[in-house]
Amino acid sequence: MRLNIAAAIALLANTALAGVALPRQGGGRQVFAHYMVGLTSGQTRDQWQTDISQAKSAGIDGFALNIGSQDSWNGEQLQLAYDVAASNGFTMFLSFDMAASSWSVDQVVQLVNQYKNSGSQLKVNGKPFVSTFEGPGWADNWGAVRSATGDIYLVPDWSSLGAQGVGSKLGQIDGAFNWGAWPNANEYTINTGNDVAYKSSLQGKSYMMGVSPYFYTNLPQYNKNWYSSSDSLWYDRWKQVLDIMPEYIEIITWNDYGESSYINDPIPRQIVSGAESYINGFGHSAFRFILPYFISAYKAGNANVALPSEGAVAWYRTTPATVCSDGGTVWGQGGGASATGGTKDLVSVIVLSNSPKTITVSIGGSSQTVSASSSVGKAYFYQVPFNGRTGAVTVTVDGKSSTGPQIQNACPPTGHVNFNSVAIQI
Repeated sequence: MRLNIAAAIALLANTALAGVALPRQGGGRQVFAHYMVGLTSGQTRDQWQTDISQAKSAGIDGFALNIGSQDSWNGEQLQLAYDVAASNGFTMFLSFDMAASSWSVDQVVQLVNQYKNSGSQLKVNGKPFVSTFEGPGWADNWGAVRSATGDIYLVPDWSSLGAQGVGSKLGQIDGAFNWGAWPNANEYTINTGNDVAYKSSLQGKSYMMGVSPYFYTNLPQYNKNWYSSSDSLWYDRWKQVLDIMPEYIEIITWNDYGESSYINDPIPRQIVSGAESYINGFGHSAFRFILPYFISAYKAGNANVALPSEGAVAWYRTTPATVCSDGGTVWGQGGGASATGGTKDLVSVIVLSNSPKTITVSIGGSSQTVSASSSVGKAYFYQVPFNGRTGAVTVTVDGKSSTGPQIQNACPPTGHVNFNSVAIQI
């Protein structure tokens, strides 16, 4: 199973003719969500319909379908995905996972040719959009793929090369996807330095910017155990989107539960073994609440667009970071320091409102009212520390309240801290 994936999807405005969606052509900024097909063995059409309906209602244009060569269910699931998307005015494109699997040219050509004329396939300048997760060593094969498919619009994730390295391969690509959606090891926030470097290296070719709400993984069987600072990440990254204004955005992810980056509520059969302890009970669907506004602002190039609705999303861990062992979790990929240094004990809140306002956060009945610490357009960001308080968390905004799971001053049954957060909508 692929637990690190990158997918790039660029899905463009859909035209319907006699109830059949025509292939989409490039034009305008687009937002996609990374979808792990490697988790979908036995998945039903109804589940695809649910996922696509939820994503579309959040303003997402389509899914990037991350696929590995070894998965026997690819044929069935890709067909379902493309078919359901076509009937819903939603788009899809293939993202070949070249870090976790090995692909032959013939395999890639066969899949591109099979889906390139689907009603839900993204096309840019008449060419099917194709991406990867890694695979710079495969770069010289894409010429053969172009010849055998009638050409493609290739926007790979070759983040291992860095922006400058990607810039050295401009003759082989039509753009690039930057997987770097989280702060570096030992850094509490992310900046736009890497985004700016990518745009410069691409020299006008398409840039797809990665945006993610969260990251925590603890899967020893894959030698993965790190937390990337996420206390303000969802707010920071969308604020940065409005500065960078890339051609495309990919939300990382829709359903990668093993890495805690998902923006839907977990589907039990898709949770990789070992992740249940930090995923079950930790819904993330509330993260989607802010998407219609930020996506609208991004596409308009103006943060002063109309709010689809007022309200908020709050997220927090359910124990203090130092309540017990860190479980060996380090602060950021490749880091060596404890993850406890990369997070603070607090409730983070993004409010969407037509005017500034205070909010009240109650933990175990003890309340604190605060003003926003930052804002962009009609989005306001707040953080309220635990201050040693435990109990149920209630967030009140403009007279509306929601209550989430309790904060407990007790070690989880695993014997170590769960660095994942729960998200609630107000």
